[in-house]
Amino acid sequence: MNRINACFEKLNSDRMKGLIAFVTAGDPTLEATPDIMHALVAGGADIIELGVPFSDPMADGEVIQRASERALSLGTSLSDVLDCVGVFRQKDLDTPVVLMGYCNPFQRMGLGTLADRCNEVGADGVLVVDLPPEEAAPFKSAFEPVGIAQIFLVAPNSPEERIRKICEYASGFVYFVAVKGVTGDKQFDGNEIKDNIDRTKSIAGIPVGLGFGIRNSQAAVDAAAISDGVVVGSAIVEIIEKGETVSEIAENVTHFLRELRTSINQSI
Repeated sequence: MNRINACFEKLNSDRMKGLIAFVTAGDPTLEATPDIMHALVAGGADIIELGVPFSDPMADGEVIQRASERALSLGTSLSDVLDCVGVFRQKDLDTPVVLMGYCNPFQRMGLGTLADRCNEVGADGVLVVDLPPEEAAPFKSAFEPVGIAQIFLVAPNSPEERIRKICEYASGFVYFVAVKGVTGDKQFDGNEIKDNIDRTKSIAGIPVGLGFGIRNSQAAVDAAAISDGVVVGSAIVEIIEKGETVSEIAENVTHFLRELRTSINQSI
């Protein structure tokens, strides 16, 4: 069973909500990335989204854009990102890892090669931000035979017909975007999006994670109340940006996530 499916099955059995943590691979360095991933798990992350740095990350706000720029300035490639997953797997065989990025690097590597390398290093899913469902069939053909989940974004204003089209290809979980805009842009309003999240859950038949605009414990609690998992990215990347040493970054990231995890658990 794919680690993502197993993770959500256990969360459901334990009546818990997932905590999904995003960082950009190669920020601050490639060597530091596996250590930061372990720090995320130590803080209570159930799933890691590992960002593939890209020169034009259209869905990301300034914080994650800067992280991509820092990683790219060091020459970080998709192959390097996959190597980071392999290093992480030397100590952690259980935590699901999802690659989050844009079409260009994935297609440049070749979808068959990408699927094989994901399977080799232990990556469990791929979220291609700018991949519409109309162009998703080749990705599914490459990923499905080796059990790699294909995760899609659903916007807060997506009509039902669009959600159904997206969910034809979605597996693992669906990533529901909490706000119109980019990552870290603004606080979401749960009352505005709850109905659309409920509709997405009923159509997808798989867990729905909620992300964009979740920067503190209260926002995480509010997101957990209406979703199966809470995705936190910009707030973590900002901690990394401000840290002076890897050990300081790891300690601060673990502390921040532990606060979120505790607040989510206490709210259930």
